[in-house]
Amino acid sequence: MADEAKPISPLKNLLAGGFGGMCLVFVGHPLDTVKVRLQTQPPSLPGQPPMYSGTFDCFRKTLVREGITGLYRGMAAPIIGVTPMFAVCFFGFGLGKKLQQKCPEDVLSYSQIFAAGMLSGVFTTGIMTPGERIKCLLQIQASSGETKYHGALDCAKKLYQESGIRGIYKGTVLTLMRDVPASGMYFMTYEWLKNILTPEGKSVSELSVPRILVAGGIAGIFNWAVAIPPDVLKSRFQTAPPGKYSNGFRDVLRELIQNEGVTSLYKGFNAVMIRAFPANAACFLGFEVAMKFLNWATPNL
Repeated sequence: MADEAKPISPLKNLLAGGFGGMCLVFVGHPLDTVKVRLQTQPPSLPGQPPMYSGTFDCFRKTLVREGITGLYRGMAAPIIGVTPMFAVCFFGFGLGKKLQQKCPEDVLSYSQIFAAGMLSGVFTTGIMTPGERIKCLLQIQASSGETKYHGALDCAKKLYQESGIRGIYKGTVLTLMRDVPASGMYFMTYEWLKNILTPEGKSVSELSVPRILVAGGIAGIFNWAVAIPPDVLKSRFQTAPPGKYSNGFRDVLRELIQNEGVTSLYKGFNAVMIRAFPANAACFLGFEVAMKFLNWATPNL
């Protein structure tokens, strides 16, 4: 069994999830910038070193050339999108759990929690895709030396002018392929670890801050272990010139495998994993703190 029986409030999940998402972005965005730049850097020419030799080299060069603001490049888009996105994510998870309960006292199995997590991934795609598209374009333009977009709103405006709503939502299928299974793993791992880390005779709701951080951080690592291959494909596809990949992600996958091998699907792995623990630990801690506050302030919500 996954947890002790207690009433599920999707609305509280919505509010607490938004706060948790804001915590995640502030902690995790610098290494997200590094991840995207590693994933989208062009192949090096024969005899030439790559633009970035690895995670720490990319971090160092970005910091030296652009300062701390370079590491937070493009953060406006995820901040604007991440609050409603994580709110919808946790709302979808809460709703997915509630839909599987025949009565409020039912305790869900881990497979049911995985299914609820997958539903949350479907819910978030509509918000996630345009935010990711804009973020990735802003993150790579600084390293390319071009300045086509002057901020998130300018980027969204130009994408719409160039390609309409399809341009803003480019990469929707790949976002679904990444987030649906990864979200299932995310929430299932978190609930499983919370139960494991709860001392005998204690309630899961009494879990200490360090244990919440450990559970949230490890859940983030499991999430990205599932998500990173489709995330690499998504980053390439979303930042490619119009018309480059006419057959969608299949063309991206074929090109990557042919030119760079299977390991290219794990580009940015170190940056992702270094970021995953603190960012998701902050997210779940923010969620739990907000949920405790809501339970105290509005017990009947």
